[in-house]
Amino acid sequence: MSQLTRNAIVNSLKKLLNEKPLNKITIKDITDDCGINRMTFYYHFRDIFDLVERLCAEEAHRIIDEHRAEGDWMKLYILFFQEILKNKTLLMNVYRCISRDEIEKFLRILIDAVIVEVIDSYKESKYLKEEDKKFIVRVYSYPFTGLMMDWVKDGMEDDPVALVNKFYLVISDSIQDTLDKFTHR
Repeated sequence: MSQLTRNAIVNSLKKLLNEKPLNKITIKDITDDCGINRMTFYYHFRDIFDLVERLCAEEAHRIIDEHRAEGDWMKLYILFFQEILKNKTLLMNVYRCISRDEIEKFLRILIDAVIVEVIDSYKESKYLKEEDKKFIVRVYSYPFTGLMMDWVKDGMEDDPVALVNKFYLVISDSIQDTLDKFTHR
């Protein structure tokens, strides 16, 4: 029952974000839409931002789980861009209401999940120390988060496939090189 309630709350936020900006959505709006009380909401989430963070994490893991077997990290990134485009209204209703730092935090949840998948797809990853893996994820997360932030800020006009292909040209060999350096030191 708890997971059903959590899912209902997340789905309610999605629905409401397609109707109005985040700063116009209250916990009462969410609880009324779900048919739950405030205490039930607070049992699952600290506040609306915690709920937005959960929404991002769940979306990232849903996309990864659906496409993990394909083993193509570029496709995962393209799918993230396409998912954002598909939910443009929802994203813009969040984007316009919170700080750039918060948007970056939410996007990094999505991006970090993909980067972990990418790193784990290399056989050398099993020899990485956990702290090194976290560092590598952070290093690769920054440029992609920045690229995605600029894309959103610029109205999501550029073709996601072209952006990811250009990004791939910049970093394709560096991931393997980085893993080699960290596992052979």
